[in-house]
Formats: sequence, C-alpha cells, structure tokens
Amino acid sequence: MKEPGSVLAGTLVFLGSGLGGLLRYFLGDLVKSWHNANFPSGTLFVNVSGCLVMGLCVGAWSGATPMREDVRLAVLIGVLGGYTTFSSFGRDFYGLMYEGAWQRAFLYAGLSVVLSLLAVWAGAILAARLAGKSV
Repeated sequence: MKEPGSVLAGTLVFLGSGLGGLLRYFLGDLVKSWHNANFPSGTLFVNVSGCLVMGLCVGAWSGATPMREDVRLAVLIGVLGGYTTFSSFGRDFYGLMYEGAWQRAFLYAGLSVVLSLLAVWAGAILAARLAGKSV
C-alpha cells in the first residue's frame, strides 16, 4: 500500500466509515428500542462497544502481531470512526439538558466517558491475554 494520505488509503477510510455508520444506525436503534426512550442507550451502547473493539484491535495488533497499515486504516479510522459518534453524544446530552433532565444528562455523560475508557482498557487487556502476552 502507498503511504498514508494516498487515494487508496482515503478510499479504505471512506468505505470503512460508511460501514461503521450503517452499523451505528442499525445497532443504535436496536438497543434504543429495548430501553427507556428517555435515555440515549443506543448511543451509549455504540460508543462503549466501539471503544471495546478499538481496545481489542489495538491490543491484538501491537507487538509481535502487527496489522497491515491498510487494514488498520480501514478498521480503526474508517469502521470505528464511522461507528462511534461523539457528535451524537453531544446532541443527546444537550437534549436531556434542554428537557430539564440534568441528572440523567450527567449520568449519561459520566457513564459514556467512564465506560468507554474502561472498554478500551478491557479490550486491550483481553486481546493481550488471548495472545498469551503478559499484562
């Protein structure tokens, strides 16, 4: 593959982000349909699961088992960039605050940040253990 910034790299990111956006749309709506409509559970699920997959990939693709740069671009920047969504998180937070549901808004913000960070960490640890690496 050519260096990052090439047409091929851009095309891989473009295609991956389209796939990630479709996953976000369908999975986010599915999760939201299972829970209280007054809480943005779909966006929360998407962001936390995306962070978990990011951690798994980063953990699995580091060290002795590096991943090809084109795959890394397509998956990490493309698919996961299109799948997770900080802008939707901001919109959901604003919507809760606008409705006067400040407790739910801050619960959502806290859960989103803490669970997403823990998910990246857990995914990296899991990937290392599955690969037989010491953690």
